[in-house]
Amino acid sequence: MIEEAPLLTVRKTFARPPADLVRGFEGLSGAIVSDAMGCVGGMDHRIGPLSGLPETFIGVAVTCDCGPGDNLAAAAAATIVEPGDVVVAATGGFTGTGVIGDIMIGILKNRGAAAFVTDGVVCDLADLRRIGLPVFAQGVIPQSVHRSGPGTVGLPVVCGGVAVSPGDILVGDPDGVVVVPREIAPSVLERARAIRDQEAGLVETVRGGLREPGAGAAAMAGGRVVFVD
Repeated sequence: MIEEAPLLTVRKTFARPPADLVRGFEGLSGAIVSDAMGCVGGMDHRIGPLSGLPETFIGVAVTCDCGPGDNLAAAAAATIVEPGDVVVAATGGFTGTGVIGDIMIGILKNRGAAAFVTDGVVCDLADLRRIGLPVFAQGVIPQSVHRSGPGTVGLPVVCGGVAVSPGDILVGDPDGVVVVPREIAPSVLERARAIRDQEAGLVETVRGGLREPGAGAAAMAGGRVVFVD
């Protein structure tokens, strides 16, 4: 006889990056962090901060795969959230029902979560604004979900086209969400800081009146441009 499938498959413990490493990403834009990884790691452009809610966060991923139209896995993920965590709820991009609403977001806020991220949509925007936890999603919808499973918690997921493992570092800002794999986070942070410092000087040069980008000027002055006028 075939055994009944489990409602959830859960890994409660996983390696987390040191707190000082996570804090090191504060003040770095998602664009710079992505540049430091070779221009990868950014979730789908449709996933962004909801209107009226905080637009920035940094935290450690707690992953859950809810599937379409269900949030039992998200409810289970909330039970293992630690301060500074970001719940990442994969739905396969489903937008027919909201994967989470004000009650669950309020619980995450009470537990000290840094943010909630989903490739789906959410409910109760007015109350989410009152709670004030950063929520990054495709949007909002009135319809709520069932809570019946199946799903996973604490296992790798794909959210917004990007692989996310528990313990990865997430950086969110008005441009969207960038995922930094835990294993390479120290080197990414080092490169991101170098890029930030380099770009800071260039920004000042632009503010001082720079009128053309160096790469464009060099290409125009080179021998591999054909002018048609």
